[in-house]
Amino acid sequence: MITTKYLFLLILITVGFAFILLYNWFSTKVILADKQLTIHLAEGNNEQLIHSNVNHWQTATAKVDDITTYRNYDEKFVIIYNRVPKTGSTSFVNLTYDLCKKNAFHVLHINITANMHVLSLPNQLKFVRNITAWDSMKPAFYHGHMAFLDFSKFGMPSKPLYINLIRQPLDRLVSYYYFLRYGDDYRPYLVRHRAGDTMTFDECVARQKPDCDPTNMWLQIPFFCGHHAECWNPGSSWALEQAKRNLANDYFLVGLTEEMDEFIELLELSLPRLYRGAVTHFQKSNKSHLRKTKSKVEPAAETVAKIKESTVWQMENELYEFARDQFHFVQKKLRTPGRNVMQDFMYEKIKPNPNGAAKN
Repeated sequence: MITTKYLFLLILITVGFAFILLYNWFSTKVILADKQLTIHLAEGNNEQLIHSNVNHWQTATAKVDDITTYRNYDEKFVIIYNRVPKTGSTSFVNLTYDLCKKNAFHVLHINITANMHVLSLPNQLKFVRNITAWDSMKPAFYHGHMAFLDFSKFGMPSKPLYINLIRQPLDRLVSYYYFLRYGDDYRPYLVRHRAGDTMTFDECVARQKPDCDPTNMWLQIPFFCGHHAECWNPGSSWALEQAKRNLANDYFLVGLTEEMDEFIELLELSLPRLYRGAVTHFQKSNKSHLRKTKSKVEPAAETVAKIKESTVWQMENELYEFARDQFHFVQKKLRTPGRNVMQDFMYEKIKPNPNGAAKN
């Protein structure tokens, strides 16, 4: 009788021990489904990496604290889209508004007094502190017609992700010229500032009117340059170089107006926490051409040639080409050369072995 009791107790202990081992083993096999690059944490394995529509973050030996930290990064996202006027920003922003409820994040419009593009010094500090500390709004997407603002100069512990769209400078100017006269199909009932003026862009250039002066193209450079006074000096070489530095070093992604689909695809692949489902929604909805300027007439060849003689066009176009080259470079590196396979990376040769016992 005693032998039977001890045998039963031994079985219970063995089963309990086995359960604890299985539980600990399973808890370390955490798989976070996400539409991002597949990352395998492995040591010396030769497995083939296979991609599907839904990729995974796999952490074979990750601790729960590590996974929680990764999730917290997603939940603390702050994106600033300092949108340049007449670059397709309305279409993109409305797509983001459509996604915010589905993907559980907040979208906020930055409305500056009198549509000013530069914040006063006190408001710069207030703005930076506000969106950094406003945790209840995170993940957050802020958008507005505002020049780039460098968060590091204010001593903040973290910086937001900046994104933007850029457009060929003459196309943007022509679109804005006719927009001021005829409006668009987004809010057709609004009477614009130059309503009733039927002068074409070609006629305006021929008569050297102020609305078509090449200095009006000086907008994308200062938006990327920032809040320094020199940024807003048309023709400033310093402003152009500063805009390029900021674009290269402080912007997560800058897309092209004429390649909006590709821009959205990159965002969905890179930031699925906010942009999961963006490509399909954009293609199936009416958001791709949400704001089309009415009665726009393409300028004549001689008009284009005259505008391109100006220093401002040449500098704005240099920034555009710089952004275009970077955007195409990012696209090219997305996939493996020679194959339509997404690029991947892995960790290997991990020492000491995370699965082995630690030695003193």
